[in-house]
Amino acid sequence: MWSLETLGRVRLSRYFYMREFLYSEIANFHRLQNIPPRPDLAIARGRAFCEKLLDPLEETFGRVAVRSGYRAPDLNRFGNEKGLNCARNDHPLECHIWDIPDTPVAGASIVIPWFADHYDVGRDWRDLAWWLHDHLDYSEIWFFPKLCAFNISWRPQPRQTISSYVSPRGTLLRHGEDPAEPRDFRQARYRDFPRFRGLRLADA
Repeated sequence: MWSLETLGRVRLSRYFYMREFLYSEIANFHRLQNIPPRPDLAIARGRAFCEKLLDPLEETFGRVAVRSGYRAPDLNRFGNEKGLNCARNDHPLECHIWDIPDTPVAGASIVIPWFADHYDVGRDWRDLAWWLHDHLDYSEIWFFPKLCAFNISWRPQPRQTISSYVSPRGTLLRHGEDPAEPRDFRQARYRDFPRFRGLRLADA
């Protein structure tokens, strides 16, 4: 039996603990709980997500800020019904519910402060998008205008799709398609980024 205190102390990866992902502004404001009904499953998928995606980001760029992490099914349903920017529970791109038995996914909305500073003075979000594509085994990425925050998700079989609400809005990369920009063009976009540090180096 898990206690909430014990659950929060679970270390998911080198840099992340479960407590960071349990905080929810929706839950706090509306006095709702955000506790996984299947904590073992949430932990297992959260570990894969953090080890494969978030740890390399933190190692490369420094601090990664989690804006919205795990959401319990009842909390996410409430957020969707109240129009609080939560996708419905059965939406194919919903990544915040980590413990639905037949839906192996984990994700979060994050901000990379290093890039947010560049974005504030006009940096193109696609520079970061192509860096992510060329370095990480992500599944889905969605960019948002404020702080250039983005949803990023892990799945056992990554779909590798990128979309954005930032201009130019729309889909940058569809599942199964090759990037529209050649690799040397993409690399030129992020040539000034910090040297990649992570579990998997991009192909030379």
